[in-house]
Amino acid sequence: MQFQNKTVLISGGASGMGLLCGQCFARQGANVVLADINEQALKEKTAEITAFGGKAAFAVCDVRDYAQVTAACETAVSVFGAVDILINCAGGAETRVLNHHEEFKDMPISVYDWGIDVNLKGQFYFDHAAMKQMAKQKQGVIINIGSITGEEGCSANVAYSTAKSGVMNGLTKSLARYGAQYNVRVVCVSPGPVLTRPGMASMKTLQGRAAQPQEVVDFILYLASDKAAFITGTNHFIDGGRYAMERG
Repeated sequence: MQFQNKTVLISGGASGMGLLCGQCFARQGANVVLADINEQALKEKTAEITAFGGKAAFAVCDVRDYAQVTAACETAVSVFGAVDILINCAGGAETRVLNHHEEFKDMPISVYDWGIDVNLKGQFYFDHAAMKQMAKQKQGVIINIGSITGEEGCSANVAYSTAKSGVMNGLTKSLARYGAQYNVRVVCVSPGPVLTRPGMASMKTLQGRAAQPQEVVDFILYLASDKAAFITGTNHFIDGGRYAMERG
């Protein structure tokens, strides 16, 4: 129960790795606040966590709206009294989510706006709102989520790649520098292919497979814990060696 009495706020918490994070943190004793745009899923998943004895609340939130992001942080504080850990799981590749597959020059700019707003500004907004509370507390951990695509680039999901690159480098490093004075650590986890969708299995890695979601979540749990107290300002690939593969 290493997260007993800690409050964890998770964006994108109603599904995928965000939900798995919430379930795992709750089993480790944390108070969990799931933030997501899908209200029905939030209600169902929060009820499931409380049913197995976890402590959970939810906040309906579009990460593109700063007022809603701030309200999600305020929910965590009003219900559980703190925001000790923030996990930024909300995100997605714009061409897949919005079902647009034109080449770059023909893509509606609104598609790329969505990709940057959700994957970069959404994390920026949550980091900004949570940092206010963490500075008051004089402690906290922020975990941003990058992607191997932010390092490799992508000719299809250009906004996703651009946004993740900004999160992995500028955002994480800058906030680690700022947050140090308040005892706030900031790190980034950048997965390679993860079996949250069947299509991920086709991406090559040195280990010849994609990650199981639990493998990524276990790493997030470690970085959020006191065992990682000396880690801040860094991006961490968990990609089965894809970053080390030969190119070309």
